Amino acid sequence: FSLKSFQGSIHVLSLLQSQVFQTLHKSNDTEPYSNETLHSTTPAVKPTTPAPPTPKPILPVQTGVKAQEEEQSSGLTIFFSLLVIGICIILVHLLIKFKLHFLPESVAVVSLGILMGGFIKIIEFQELANWKEEEMFRPNMFFLLLLPPIIFESGYSLHKGNFFQNIGSITLFAVIGTAISAFIVGGGIYFLGQADVIYKMSMTDSFAFGSLISAVDPVATIAIFNALNVDPVLNMLVFGESILNDAVSIVLTNTAEGFFSRSDNSMVTGWETFVQALGYFLKMFFGSAALGTLTGLISALFLKHFDLRKTPSLEFGMMIIFAYLPYGLAEGLKLSGIMSILFAGIVMSHYTHHNLSPVTQILMQQTLRTVAFMCETCVFAFLGLSIFSFPHKFELSFVIWCIVLVLLGRAVNIFPLTILLNFFRDHKITPKMMFIMWFSGLRGAIPYALSLHLGLEPIEKRQLIGTTTIIIVLFTILLMGGGTMPLIRIMDIEESQSRRKNKKDVNLSKTEKMGNTIESEHLSELTEEEYEAHIYQRQDLKGFMWLDAKYLNPFFTRRLTQEDLLHGRIQMKTLTNKWYEEVRQGPSGSEDEEDEAELL
Repeated sequence: FSLKSFQGSIHVLSLLQSQVFQTLHKSNDTEPYSNETLHSTTPAVKPTTPAPPTPKPILPVQTGVKAQEEEQSSGLTIFFSLLVIGICIILVHLLIKFKLHFLPESVAVVSLGILMGGFIKIIEFQELANWKEEEMFRPNMFFLLLLPPIIFESGYSLHKGNFFQNIGSITLFAVIGTAISAFIVGGGIYFLGQADVIYKMSMTDSFAFGSLISAVDPVATIAIFNALNVDPVLNMLVFGESILNDAVSIVLTNTAEGFFSRSDNSMVTGWETFVQALGYFLKMFFGSAALGTLTGLISALFLKHFDLRKTPSLEFGMMIIFAYLPYGLAEGLKLSGIMSILFAGIVMSHYTHHNLSPVTQILMQQTLRTVAFMCETCVFAFLGLSIFSFPHKFELSFVIWCIVLVLLGRAVNIFPLTILLNFFRDHKITPKMMFIMWFSGLRGAIPYALSLHLGLEPIEKRQLIGTTTIIIVLFTILLMGGGTMPLIRIMDIEESQSRRKNKKDVNLSKTEKMGNTIESEHLSELTEEEYEAHIYQRQDLKGFMWLDAKYLNPFFTRRLTQEDLLHGRIQMKTLTNKWYEEVRQGPSGSEDEEDEAELL
Protein backbone atom coordinates (compact mmCIF):
# COMPACT_ATOMS: atom_id res chain seq x y z
CA PHE A 1 0.00 0.00 0.00
CA SER A 2 2.85 2.38 0.84
CA LEU A 3 4.60 1.62 -2.48
CA LYS A 4 1.43 2.38 -4.45
CA SER A 5 0.85 5.60 -2.52
CA PHE A 6 4.46 6.67 -3.17
CA GLN A 7 4.04 6.07 -6.94
CA GLY A 8 0.84 8.06 -6.87
CA SER A 9 2.55 10.94 -5.18
CA ILE A 10 5.29 10.96 -7.86
CA HIS A 11 2.59 11.00 -10.55
CA VAL A 12 0.87 13.98 -8.90
CA LEU A 13 4.19 15.90 -8.67
CA SER A 14 4.90 15.26 -12.34
CA LEU A 15 1.48 16.59 -13.29
CA LEU A 16 2.03 19.70 -11.16
CA GLN A 17 5.46 20.24 -12.76
CA SER A 18 4.06 20.00 -16.27
CA GLN A 19 1.27 22.41 -15.33
CA VAL A 20 3.78 24.94 -13.98
CA PHE A 21 5.87 24.71 -17.18
CA GLN A 22 2.78 25.30 -19.33
CA THR A 23 1.79 28.32 -17.24
CA LEU A 24 5.26 29.84 -17.50
CA HIS A 25 5.31 29.26 -21.25
CA LYS A 26 1.94 31.02 -21.66
CA SER A 27 3.10 33.97 -19.54
CA ASN A 28 6.20 34.35 -21.76
CA ASP A 29 4.01 34.35 -24.85
CA THR A 30 1.72 37.05 -23.48
CA GLU A 31 4.51 39.19 -21.95
CA PRO A 32 4.99 41.51 -24.97
CA TYR A 33 1.31 42.19 -25.07
CA SER A 34 1.19 42.89 -21.37
CA ASN A 35 4.26 45.18 -21.62
CA GLU A 36 2.70 47.06 -24.50
CA THR A 37 -0.47 47.43 -22.53
CA LEU A 38 1.45 48.80 -19.57
CA HIS A 39 3.42 51.24 -21.72
CA SER A 40 0.32 52.43 -23.52
CA THR A 41 -1.60 53.02 -20.33
CA THR A 42 1.27 54.64 -18.44
CA PRO A 43 1.04 58.12 -20.08
CA ALA A 44 -2.66 58.31 -19.25
CA VAL A 45 -2.01 57.53 -15.61
CA LYS A 46 1.04 59.82 -15.10
CA PRO A 47 -0.71 63.22 -15.34
CA THR A 48 -3.17 62.27 -12.61
CA THR A 49 -0.45 61.44 -10.06
CA PRO A 50 2.70 63.40 -10.99
CA ALA A 51 5.83 62.64 -9.05
CA PRO A 52 7.03 65.66 -7.10
CA PRO A 53 10.29 67.01 -8.62
CA THR A 54 13.32 66.87 -6.43
CA PRO A 55 14.30 70.46 -5.56
CA LYS A 56 17.84 71.45 -6.48
CA PRO A 57 19.74 73.93 -4.36
CA ILE A 58 20.43 77.25 -6.07
CA LEU A 59 23.90 77.48 -4.59
CA PRO A 60 25.95 74.67 -3.09
CA VAL A 61 25.93 75.16 0.66
CA GLN A 62 29.21 74.29 2.33
CA THR A 63 29.14 73.17 5.93
CA GLY A 64 31.63 72.04 8.50
CA VAL A 65 35.26 71.78 7.46
CA LYS A 66 34.56 72.70 3.82
CA ALA A 67 32.81 75.91 4.85
CA GLN A 68 35.75 76.81 7.07
CA GLU A 69 38.23 76.16 4.25
CA GLU A 70 36.16 78.23 1.81
CA GLU A 71 35.95 81.09 4.31
CA GLN A 72 39.70 80.95 4.83
CA SER A 73 40.34 81.00 1.07
CA SER A 74 37.98 83.94 0.53
CA GLY A 75 39.63 85.83 3.38
CA LEU A 76 43.08 85.33 1.85
CA THR A 77 41.77 86.49 -1.53
CA ILE A 78 40.32 89.67 -0.02
CA PHE A 79 43.53 90.29 1.90
CA PHE A 80 45.67 89.79 -1.20
CA SER A 81 43.47 92.11 -3.31
CA LEU A 82 43.55 94.86 -0.67
CA LEU A 83 47.30 94.45 -0.29
CA VAL A 84 47.79 94.87 -4.05
CA ILE A 85 45.53 97.96 -4.17
CA GLY A 86 47.33 99.48 -1.18
CA ILE A 87 50.76 99.06 -2.79
CA CYS A 88 49.43 100.55 -6.04
CA ILE A 89 48.02 103.58 -4.18
CA ILE A 90 51.44 104.19 -2.65
CA LEU A 91 52.97 103.93 -6.14
CA VAL A 92 50.52 106.49 -7.58
CA HIS A 93 51.23 108.81 -4.64
CA LEU A 94 54.97 108.60 -5.37
CA LEU A 95 54.34 109.38 -9.04
CA ILE A 96 52.41 112.51 -8.06
CA LYS A 97 54.87 113.50 -5.33
CA PHE A 98 57.95 113.32 -7.55
CA LYS A 99 56.01 114.85 -10.49
CA LEU A 100 56.51 111.94 -12.88
CA HIS A 101 53.64 113.25 -14.99
CA PHE A 102 54.98 111.79 -18.24
CA LEU A 103 54.21 108.23 -17.06
CA PRO A 104 50.55 107.14 -17.24
CA GLU A 105 49.33 105.52 -14.05
CA SER A 106 48.09 102.44 -15.91
CA VAL A 107 51.63 101.79 -17.20
CA ALA A 108 53.08 102.08 -13.70
CA VAL A 109 50.43 99.86 -12.10
CA VAL A 110 50.73 97.14 -14.78
CA SER A 111 54.53 97.20 -14.40
CA LEU A 112 54.16 96.84 -10.63
CA GLY A 113 51.76 93.92 -11.16
CA ILE A 114 54.34 92.20 -13.37
CA LEU A 115 57.03 92.61 -10.70
CA MET A 116 54.71 91.30 -7.98
CA GLY A 117 53.72 88.34 -10.14
CA GLY A 118 57.37 87.47 -10.72
CA PHE A 119 58.11 87.74 -7.00
CA ILE A 120 55.17 85.47 -6.13
CA LYS A 121 56.30 82.98 -8.78
CA ILE A 122 59.76 82.81 -7.17
CA ILE A 123 58.16 82.22 -3.76
CA GLU A 124 56.01 79.40 -5.20
CA PHE A 125 59.03 77.90 -6.97
CA GLN A 126 60.95 77.82 -3.68
CA GLU A 127 57.85 76.16 -2.09
CA LEU A 128 57.68 78.86 0.58
CA ALA A 129 53.99 79.64 -0.08
CA ASN A 130 51.24 78.92 -2.58
CA TRP A 131 49.09 81.92 -3.57
CA LYS A 132 47.99 80.52 -6.92
CA GLU A 133 44.27 80.72 -6.10
CA GLU A 134 44.47 84.18 -4.54
CA GLU A 135 46.29 85.79 -7.48
CA MET A 136 43.94 84.36 -10.13
CA PHE A 137 41.60 86.94 -11.67
CA ARG A 138 37.92 85.93 -11.61
CA PRO A 139 35.87 87.28 -14.56
CA ASN A 140 32.62 87.19 -12.55
CA MET A 141 34.19 89.42 -9.91
CA PHE A 142 35.15 91.86 -12.65
CA PHE A 143 31.70 92.06 -14.23
CA LEU A 144 29.76 92.14 -10.97
CA LEU A 145 31.96 94.27 -8.71
CA LEU A 146 34.74 96.08 -10.58
CA LEU A 147 33.33 97.12 -13.95
CA PRO A 148 29.97 98.71 -12.90
CA PRO A 149 31.57 101.47 -10.74
CA ILE A 150 34.03 102.31 -13.54
CA ILE A 151 31.31 102.61 -16.18
CA PHE A 152 28.88 104.47 -13.92
CA GLU A 153 31.53 107.00 -12.88
CA SER A 154 32.41 107.59 -16.54
CA GLY A 155 28.82 108.44 -17.36
CA TYR A 156 28.35 110.47 -14.17
CA SER A 157 31.41 112.67 -14.79
CA LEU A 158 30.45 113.66 -18.33
CA HIS A 159 30.07 117.31 -19.32
CA LYS A 160 26.49 116.87 -20.43
CA GLY A 161 26.27 120.04 -22.50
CA ASN A 162 29.00 119.10 -24.95
CA PHE A 163 27.95 115.46 -24.84
CA PHE A 164 24.35 116.03 -25.94
CA GLN A 165 25.40 118.63 -28.51
CA ASN A 166 27.75 116.10 -30.14
CA ILE A 167 25.69 112.95 -29.55
CA GLY A 168 25.55 112.23 -33.29
CA SER A 169 29.31 112.33 -33.81
CA ILE A 170 29.97 110.39 -30.61
CA THR A 171 27.48 107.68 -31.59
CA LEU A 172 29.03 107.43 -35.07
CA PHE A 173 32.49 106.87 -33.60
CA ALA A 174 31.33 104.57 -30.82
CA VAL A 175 28.86 102.34 -32.70
CA ILE A 176 29.87 102.42 -36.36
CA GLY A 177 33.58 102.80 -35.63
CA THR A 178 33.66 99.97 -33.11
CA ALA A 179 31.69 97.72 -35.47
CA ILE A 180 34.13 98.49 -38.31
CA SER A 181 37.09 97.63 -36.10
CA ALA A 182 35.43 94.42 -34.90
CA PHE A 183 34.64 93.28 -38.45
CA ILE A 184 38.16 94.04 -39.70
CA VAL A 185 39.89 92.20 -36.85
CA GLY A 186 37.41 89.31 -36.77
CA GLY A 187 37.25 88.92 -40.56
CA GLY A 188 41.03 89.11 -40.87
CA ILE A 189 41.54 86.41 -38.24
CA TYR A 190 38.94 84.16 -39.87
CA PHE A 191 40.30 84.42 -43.43
CA LEU A 192 43.93 84.12 -42.31
CA GLY A 193 42.94 81.01 -40.40
CA GLN A 194 41.20 79.56 -43.46
CA ALA A 195 44.40 80.17 -45.43
CA ASP A 196 46.39 78.28 -42.74
CA VAL A 197 48.48 81.35 -42.02
CA ILE A 198 47.49 81.46 -38.34
CA TYR A 199 45.49 79.34 -35.90
CA LYS A 200 42.17 78.40 -37.51
CA MET A 201 39.07 79.71 -35.74
CA SER A 202 35.37 79.72 -36.58
CA MET A 203 33.55 82.84 -37.74
CA THR A 204 31.78 83.16 -34.38
CA ASP A 205 34.96 82.95 -32.32
CA SER A 206 36.78 85.32 -34.68
CA PHE A 207 34.05 87.95 -34.46
CA ALA A 208 33.87 87.58 -30.67
CA PHE A 209 37.61 88.18 -30.39
CA GLY A 210 37.43 91.12 -32.80
CA SER A 211 34.64 92.65 -30.71
CA LEU A 212 36.37 92.33 -27.35
CA ILE A 213 39.71 93.63 -28.59
CA SER A 214 38.02 96.74 -30.04
CA ALA A 215 37.31 98.18 -26.57
CA VAL A 216 39.57 101.25 -26.36
CA ASP A 217 40.77 103.01 -23.19
CA PRO A 218 42.27 106.34 -24.36
CA VAL A 219 43.07 107.71 -20.90
CA ALA A 220 46.40 109.03 -22.17
CA THR A 221 44.64 110.78 -25.05
CA ILE A 222 42.22 112.56 -22.72
CA ALA A 223 45.02 113.72 -20.42
CA ILE A 224 47.12 114.98 -23.33
CA PHE A 225 44.16 116.80 -24.90
CA ASN A 226 43.45 118.53 -21.58
CA ALA A 227 47.07 119.61 -21.18
CA LEU A 228 47.33 120.83 -24.78
CA ASN A 229 44.26 123.07 -24.42
CA VAL A 230 42.51 121.22 -27.22
CA ASP A 231 39.07 122.44 -28.18
CA PRO A 232 36.64 121.15 -25.51
CA VAL A 233 34.27 119.87 -28.19
CA LEU A 234 37.01 117.67 -29.64
CA ASN A 235 37.94 116.58 -26.13
CA MET A 236 34.35 115.58 -25.47
CA LEU A 237 34.21 113.76 -28.82
CA VAL A 238 37.10 111.51 -27.83
CA PHE A 239 35.93 111.10 -24.23
CA GLY A 240 32.34 110.29 -25.16
CA GLU A 241 33.49 107.84 -27.83
CA SER A 242 35.73 106.05 -25.34
CA ILE A 243 32.88 105.65 -22.84
CA LEU A 244 30.30 104.37 -25.33
CA ASN A 245 32.95 102.28 -27.05
CA ASP A 246 33.40 100.07 -23.98
CA ALA A 247 29.69 99.37 -23.73
CA VAL A 248 29.31 98.77 -27.49
CA SER A 249 32.24 96.36 -27.47
CA ILE A 250 30.69 94.36 -24.63
CA VAL A 251 27.32 94.25 -26.41
CA LEU A 252 28.98 93.09 -29.65
CA THR A 253 30.82 90.34 -27.77
CA ASN A 254 27.59 89.25 -26.08
CA THR A 255 25.93 89.25 -29.49
CA ALA A 256 28.57 86.89 -30.85
CA GLU A 257 28.27 84.63 -27.81
CA GLY A 258 24.51 84.75 -27.35
CA PHE A 259 23.24 84.82 -30.94
CA PHE A 260 25.68 82.90 -33.09
CA SER A 261 26.07 80.09 -30.57
CA ARG A 262 22.35 79.27 -30.54
CA SER A 263 21.40 75.97 -32.13
CA ASP A 264 18.38 77.35 -34.02
CA ASN A 265 20.69 79.43 -36.23
CA SER A 266 22.27 76.39 -37.91
CA MET A 267 19.73 76.40 -40.77
CA VAL A 268 19.99 80.17 -41.37
CA THR A 269 22.83 81.47 -43.50
CA GLY A 270 23.98 84.52 -45.35
CA TRP A 271 21.91 87.69 -45.34
CA GLU A 272 19.28 86.36 -42.90
CA THR A 273 21.98 85.65 -40.31
CA PHE A 274 23.33 89.19 -40.62
CA VAL A 275 19.86 90.74 -40.29
CA GLN A 276 19.00 88.61 -37.25
CA ALA A 277 22.35 89.40 -35.60
CA LEU A 278 21.80 93.11 -36.27
CA GLY A 279 18.35 92.89 -34.70
CA TYR A 280 19.78 91.10 -31.69
CA PHE A 281 22.43 93.82 -31.28
CA LEU A 282 19.91 96.64 -31.64
CA LYS A 283 17.65 95.00 -29.07
CA MET A 284 20.54 94.69 -26.62
CA PHE A 285 21.79 98.23 -27.29
CA PHE A 286 18.57 100.23 -27.30
CA GLY A 287 16.77 98.01 -24.77
CA SER A 288 19.58 98.40 -22.25
CA ALA A 289 19.90 102.14 -22.93
CA ALA A 290 16.16 102.64 -22.48
CA LEU A 291 16.18 100.68 -19.22
CA GLY A 292 19.07 102.74 -17.83
CA THR A 293 17.47 106.00 -18.95
CA LEU A 294 14.15 105.04 -17.35
CA THR A 295 15.87 104.16 -14.07
CA GLY A 296 17.67 107.50 -14.05
CA LEU A 297 14.46 109.44 -14.67
CA ILE A 298 12.66 107.53 -11.92
CA SER A 299 15.48 108.36 -9.50
CA ALA A 300 15.21 112.05 -10.45
CA LEU A 301 11.46 112.13 -9.78
CA PHE A 302 11.85 110.18 -6.54
CA LEU A 303 14.47 112.51 -5.07
CA LYS A 304 12.56 115.54 -6.34
CA HIS A 305 9.34 114.69 -4.51
CA PHE A 306 10.90 112.86 -1.50
CA ASP A 307 13.04 115.60 -0.05
CA LEU A 308 15.95 113.89 1.71
CA ARG A 309 18.26 116.89 1.68
CA LYS A 310 18.22 117.28 5.46
CA THR A 311 19.46 113.69 5.92
CA PRO A 312 22.47 113.29 3.58
CA SER A 313 23.14 109.71 4.68
CA LEU A 314 19.71 108.53 3.49
CA GLU A 315 20.07 110.63 0.34
CA PHE A 316 23.45 109.12 -0.47
CA GLY A 317 22.14 105.62 0.23
CA MET A 318 19.31 106.05 -2.29
CA MET A 319 21.79 107.29 -4.90
CA ILE A 320 23.94 104.18 -4.44
CA ILE A 321 20.87 101.94 -4.77
CA PHE A 322 19.68 103.66 -7.95
CA ALA A 323 23.21 103.52 -9.33
CA TYR A 324 23.47 99.70 -9.16
CA LEU A 325 19.79 98.93 -9.70
CA PRO A 326 19.75 99.04 -13.54
CA TYR A 327 22.73 96.69 -13.79
CA GLY A 328 21.04 93.87 -11.90
CA LEU A 329 17.69 94.41 -13.63
CA ALA A 330 19.23 94.44 -17.12
CA GLU A 331 21.23 91.28 -16.48
CA GLY A 332 18.10 89.60 -15.15
CA LEU A 333 16.24 90.54 -18.36
CA LYS A 334 19.16 89.21 -20.49
CA LEU A 335 20.15 92.70 -21.61
CA SER A 336 23.47 94.49 -21.23
CA GLY A 337 23.97 95.68 -17.67
CA ILE A 338 26.98 97.78 -18.68
CA MET A 339 25.04 99.74 -21.31
CA SER A 340 22.17 100.20 -18.85
CA ILE A 341 24.34 101.49 -16.00
CA LEU A 342 26.18 103.85 -18.37
CA PHE A 343 23.00 105.61 -19.48
CA ALA A 344 21.71 105.59 -15.91
CA GLY A 345 24.88 107.44 -14.88
CA ILE A 346 24.46 110.02 -17.65
CA VAL A 347 20.80 110.68 -16.82
CA MET A 348 21.30 110.71 -13.05
CA SER A 349 24.16 113.18 -13.42
CA HIS A 350 22.06 115.42 -15.66
CA TYR A 351 18.85 115.41 -13.59
CA THR A 352 19.04 113.55 -10.27
CA HIS A 353 22.27 115.18 -9.14
CA HIS A 354 20.64 118.61 -9.00
CA ASN A 355 17.99 117.30 -6.59
CA LEU A 356 20.67 116.51 -3.98
CA SER A 357 21.96 118.62 -1.16
CA PRO A 358 25.38 120.26 -1.65
CA VAL A 359 26.98 117.85 0.84
CA THR A 360 25.69 114.79 -1.04
CA GLN A 361 26.70 116.30 -4.39
CA ILE A 362 30.34 116.57 -3.30
CA LEU A 363 30.19 113.22 -1.50
CA MET A 364 28.78 111.48 -4.58
CA GLN A 365 31.49 112.83 -6.88
CA GLN A 366 34.39 111.98 -4.61
CA THR A 367 33.03 108.55 -3.65
CA LEU A 368 32.50 107.54 -7.28
CA ARG A 369 35.95 108.74 -8.27
CA THR A 370 37.58 106.90 -5.37
CA VAL A 371 35.76 103.63 -6.01
CA ALA A 372 36.38 103.82 -9.77
CA PHE A 373 40.07 104.50 -9.17
CA MET A 374 40.39 101.50 -6.85
CA CYS A 375 38.56 99.24 -9.32
CA GLU A 376 40.72 100.35 -12.25
CA THR A 377 43.87 99.95 -10.18
CA CYS A 378 42.83 96.46 -9.10
CA VAL A 379 42.16 95.37 -12.68
CA PHE A 380 45.44 96.76 -14.06
CA ALA A 381 47.42 95.19 -11.21
CA PHE A 382 45.83 91.78 -11.79
CA LEU A 383 46.51 92.23 -15.50
CA GLY A 384 50.23 92.36 -14.69
CA LEU A 385 49.90 89.44 -12.27
CA SER A 386 48.17 87.32 -14.93
CA ILE A 387 51.40 86.99 -16.91
CA PHE A 388 52.59 84.47 -14.34
CA SER A 389 49.26 83.10 -13.04
CA PHE A 390 47.40 82.50 -16.32
CA PRO A 391 47.92 79.20 -18.25
CA HIS A 392 49.28 80.43 -21.57
CA LYS A 393 49.33 79.21 -25.15
CA PHE A 394 51.57 81.40 -27.29
CA GLU A 395 51.72 81.46 -31.10
CA LEU A 396 53.98 84.14 -32.56
CA SER A 397 52.25 84.37 -35.95
CA PHE A 398 48.81 84.72 -34.34
CA VAL A 399 50.01 87.51 -32.00
CA ILE A 400 51.77 89.47 -34.75
CA TRP A 401 48.85 89.31 -37.17
CA CYS A 402 46.40 90.27 -34.41
CA ILE A 403 48.47 93.37 -33.53
CA VAL A 404 48.59 94.35 -37.22
CA LEU A 405 44.81 93.87 -37.59
CA VAL A 406 44.11 95.84 -34.38
CA LEU A 407 46.16 98.81 -35.63
CA LEU A 408 44.56 98.56 -39.08
CA GLY A 409 41.05 98.38 -37.62
CA ARG A 410 41.72 101.44 -35.46
CA ALA A 411 43.01 103.34 -38.50
CA VAL A 412 40.00 102.45 -40.65
CA ASN A 413 37.82 103.50 -37.72
CA ILE A 414 39.43 106.91 -37.06
CA PHE A 415 40.58 108.38 -40.38
CA PRO A 416 37.58 107.84 -42.73
CA LEU A 417 34.96 108.67 -40.08
CA THR A 418 36.85 111.80 -39.01
CA ILE A 419 37.14 113.02 -42.61
CA LEU A 420 33.42 112.37 -43.01
CA LEU A 421 32.56 114.28 -39.82
CA ASN A 422 34.70 117.28 -40.85
CA PHE A 423 32.24 118.01 -43.66
CA PHE A 424 29.50 118.65 -41.08
CA ARG A 425 31.46 120.18 -38.21
CA ASP A 426 32.47 123.76 -37.44
CA HIS A 427 35.33 122.53 -35.23
CA LYS A 428 37.55 120.62 -37.63
CA ILE A 429 39.70 117.72 -36.49
CA THR A 430 43.23 118.24 -37.82
CA PRO A 431 45.33 115.40 -39.31
CA LYS A 432 47.70 115.74 -36.35
CA MET A 433 44.84 115.10 -33.93
CA MET A 434 43.66 112.17 -36.07
CA PHE A 435 47.09 110.58 -35.79
CA ILE A 436 47.18 111.11 -32.01
CA MET A 437 43.70 109.59 -31.68
CA TRP A 438 44.83 106.56 -33.69
CA PHE A 439 48.16 106.09 -31.93
CA SER A 440 46.80 106.38 -28.40
CA GLY A 441 43.97 103.89 -28.83
CA LEU A 442 45.10 101.83 -25.86
CA ARG A 443 43.49 98.55 -24.84
CA GLY A 444 42.71 98.26 -21.17
CA ALA A 445 40.88 96.20 -18.60
CA ILE A 446 37.73 95.32 -20.54
CA PRO A 447 39.34 93.23 -23.34
CA TYR A 448 41.31 91.30 -20.74
CA ALA A 449 38.24 90.45 -18.64
CA LEU A 450 36.11 89.64 -21.71
CA SER A 451 38.76 87.22 -22.97
CA LEU A 452 38.58 85.30 -19.69
CA HIS A 453 34.77 85.32 -19.83
CA LEU A 454 34.51 83.70 -23.27
CA GLY A 455 33.36 80.08 -23.13
CA LEU A 456 35.52 78.75 -25.97
CA GLU A 457 36.19 75.10 -26.63
CA PRO A 458 38.67 73.41 -26.68
CA ILE A 459 40.64 74.75 -23.76
CA GLU A 460 43.70 75.52 -25.90
CA LYS A 461 41.65 78.01 -27.94
CA ARG A 462 40.61 79.83 -24.77
CA GLN A 463 44.22 79.94 -23.59
CA LEU A 464 45.36 81.26 -26.98
CA ILE A 465 42.76 84.05 -26.95
CA GLY A 466 43.61 84.97 -23.35
CA THR A 467 47.37 85.02 -23.96
CA THR A 468 47.03 87.06 -27.16
CA THR A 469 44.73 89.57 -25.46
CA ILE A 470 47.17 90.04 -22.57
CA ILE A 471 50.04 90.62 -25.00
CA ILE A 472 48.04 93.16 -27.05
CA VAL A 473 46.91 95.02 -23.92
CA LEU A 474 50.46 95.15 -22.56
CA PHE A 475 51.81 96.17 -25.98
CA THR A 476 49.42 99.10 -26.29
CA ILE A 477 49.75 100.20 -22.64
CA LEU A 478 53.52 99.89 -22.24
CA LEU A 479 54.77 100.77 -25.73
CA MET A 480 52.08 103.01 -27.24
CA GLY A 481 50.98 104.54 -23.93
CA GLY A 482 54.55 105.17 -22.87
CA GLY A 483 55.43 106.51 -26.33
CA THR A 484 52.55 108.99 -26.54
CA MET A 485 54.47 111.72 -24.72
CA PRO A 486 57.57 111.55 -26.99
CA LEU A 487 55.26 111.54 -30.00
CA ILE A 488 53.58 114.72 -28.78
CA ARG A 489 56.93 116.40 -28.26
CA ILE A 490 58.06 115.45 -31.78
CA MET A 491 54.84 116.49 -33.52
CA ASP A 492 54.11 119.55 -31.40
CA ILE A 493 57.39 121.43 -31.06
CA GLU A 494 55.90 124.93 -31.08
CA GLU A 495 53.22 124.03 -28.54
CA SER A 496 55.79 122.43 -26.24
CA GLN A 497 58.00 125.53 -26.41
CA SER A 498 55.06 127.78 -25.48
CA ARG A 499 54.21 125.47 -22.57
CA ARG A 500 57.78 125.72 -21.30
CA LYS A 501 57.51 129.50 -21.34
CA ASN A 502 54.22 129.30 -19.44
CA LYS A 503 55.66 126.61 -17.14
CA LYS A 504 52.84 124.26 -18.04
CA ASP A 505 53.70 120.61 -18.57
CA VAL A 506 51.62 117.73 -19.87
CA ASN A 507 50.19 115.83 -16.91
CA LEU A 508 49.18 112.21 -17.53
CA SER A 509 48.15 111.60 -13.91
CA LYS A 510 44.42 111.01 -14.05
CA THR A 511 44.13 110.83 -10.26
CA GLU A 512 45.80 114.20 -9.64
CA LYS A 513 43.72 116.00 -12.26
CA MET A 514 40.44 114.52 -10.99
CA GLY A 515 41.28 114.94 -7.32
CA ASN A 516 42.06 118.64 -7.55
CA THR A 517 38.77 119.70 -9.15
CA ILE A 518 35.08 119.60 -8.45
CA GLU A 519 32.76 119.89 -11.41
CA SER A 520 31.34 123.41 -11.29
CA GLU A 521 28.28 122.47 -13.28
CA HIS A 522 27.47 119.87 -10.61
CA LEU A 523 27.32 122.55 -7.91
CA SER A 524 25.01 125.03 -9.57
CA GLU A 525 22.84 126.90 -7.08
CA LEU A 526 20.36 128.65 -9.33
CA THR A 527 16.94 129.45 -7.98
CA GLU A 528 13.89 129.00 -10.19
CA GLU A 529 13.81 132.68 -11.18
CA GLU A 530 17.56 132.70 -11.93
CA TYR A 531 17.24 129.52 -13.99
CA GLU A 532 14.44 130.97 -16.14
CA ALA A 533 16.48 134.14 -16.69
CA HIS A 534 19.46 132.01 -17.65
CA ILE A 535 17.42 130.05 -20.21
CA TYR A 536 15.97 133.27 -21.59
CA GLN A 537 19.49 134.56 -22.26
CA ARG A 538 20.51 131.33 -24.04
CA GLN A 539 18.83 131.92 -27.40
CA ASP A 540 21.34 129.67 -29.24
CA LEU A 541 19.87 126.42 -27.92
CA LYS A 542 18.50 124.11 -30.59
CA GLY A 543 17.05 120.64 -30.88
CA PHE A 544 17.30 118.46 -27.81
CA MET A 545 19.16 121.11 -25.83
CA TRP A 546 16.23 123.52 -26.22
CA LEU A 547 13.69 120.80 -25.36
CA ASP A 548 15.71 119.79 -22.33
CA ALA A 549 16.17 123.33 -21.02
CA LYS A 550 12.55 124.33 -21.65
CA TYR A 551 10.61 121.27 -20.48
CA LEU A 552 12.63 118.24 -19.30
CA ASN A 553 14.95 119.94 -16.84
CA PRO A 554 12.17 121.82 -14.99
CA PHE A 555 10.07 118.64 -14.84
CA PHE A 556 12.76 116.29 -13.47
CA THR A 557 14.76 118.67 -11.28
CA ARG A 558 13.80 120.55 -8.17
CA ARG A 559 14.70 124.21 -8.43
CA LEU A 560 16.01 125.77 -5.24
CA THR A 561 14.04 128.33 -3.30
CA GLN A 562 15.78 131.08 -1.37
CA GLU A 563 15.19 129.08 1.84
CA ASP A 564 16.78 125.93 0.34
CA LEU A 565 19.71 127.94 -0.93
CA LEU A 566 20.26 129.51 2.48
CA HIS A 567 19.96 126.15 4.27
CA GLY A 568 22.49 124.54 1.90
CA ARG A 569 25.00 127.32 2.41
CA ILE A 570 24.58 127.16 6.19
CA GLN A 571 25.05 123.39 6.11
CA MET A 572 28.25 123.66 4.06
CA LYS A 573 29.56 126.50 6.23
CA THR A 574 28.85 124.55 9.43
CA LEU A 575 30.69 121.48 8.19
CA THR A 576 33.61 123.55 6.93
CA ASN A 577 33.92 125.45 10.22
CA LYS A 578 33.72 122.24 12.22
CA TRP A 579 36.46 120.66 10.16
CA TYR A 580 38.56 123.82 10.34
CA GLU A 581 38.25 123.97 14.14
CA GLU A 582 39.38 120.33 14.43
CA VAL A 583 42.35 121.01 12.18
CA ARG A 584 43.35 124.09 14.18
CA GLN A 585 43.42 122.12 17.44
CA GLY A 586 46.99 121.22 18.35
CA PRO A 587 48.08 118.03 20.19
CA SER A 588 47.39 119.71 23.54
CA GLY A 589 43.95 120.91 22.50
CA SER A 590 44.95 124.58 22.24
CA GLU A 591 45.06 126.67 19.11
CA ASP A 592 48.49 127.38 17.73
CA GLU A 593 48.23 130.88 16.27
CA GLU A 594 51.92 131.07 15.36
CA ASP A 595 51.82 127.91 13.24
CA GLU A 596 48.65 129.13 11.56
CA ALA A 597 50.21 132.49 10.73
CA GLU A 598 53.33 130.77 9.43
CA LEU A 599 51.26 128.45 7.24
CA LEU A 600 49.27 131.37 5.83
